[in-house]
Amino acid sequence: MFEKKSGILLIAGVGFFAFAFLSNAVIPILMYRHLPEKTVLEVVNGNVRYQFEDLAQRYPDSFTAAYGEPPSDPEQAAEWYNAKCAEALELGRKVYIGEGCWHCHSQFVRPVSNEDRRWGPVSKSWEYQNRLQRPVMFGTRRVGPDLSREGGRRSNDWHAVHFYQPDMLSPKSPMPKYPWLFDGAPDKPNARGLALMTYVQWLGSWLESYPYYEDFQPTPIKTIAATEE
Repeated sequence: MFEKKSGILLIAGVGFFAFAFLSNAVIPILMYRHLPEKTVLEVVNGNVRYQFEDLAQRYPDSFTAAYGEPPSDPEQAAEWYNAKCAEALELGRKVYIGEGCWHCHSQFVRPVSNEDRRWGPVSKSWEYQNRLQRPVMFGTRRVGPDLSREGGRRSNDWHAVHFYQPDMLSPKSPMPKYPWLFDGAPDKPNARGLALMTYVQWLGSWLESYPYYEDFQPTPIKTIAATEE
């Protein structure tokens, strides 16, 4: 076998595969085996809570229909918002998977090609140590941008319009429309629409510098709605 080039290449290929498996799978497992996997409720942080409560203020009727009224007591209200936010994150991830968002958007910023300049800090292993990252949607295609750091980059209004009709904000966008996530207009998201926006705003919300670049971009929903009438 070692007398032929094909044999040498075969051994080299097996060796490189073993090395890649060891360095990319086994070593990270050993490094982070002591870290418990966080529950969905445990990954609810102040940043995504801010976005969730922002949804409650922007779309009060839709929010109340989906989640009900928060308790009047401040302490109880805080627990209520945390629980409802966790509920929204779980549903939002299911919607994200069900609508095939992961086919065109990856969730892994790699340390190559200046990706950190386009999408924020390179992804770290600890960021995937929670229930919302099972299975992890690293992705292999980027028809659209990586979404690892999407949370906080744009306002909820922007996302609402973008899901309702993407080309209103991104001309010639290949992204499909998702009108079934709304009850007639982009300012009337239903429970699935609210949940998807919550999930997208959660991505990267665990970073201390959230939002780390790009200010919110308010979108004139009333203007857009008026053009449809």
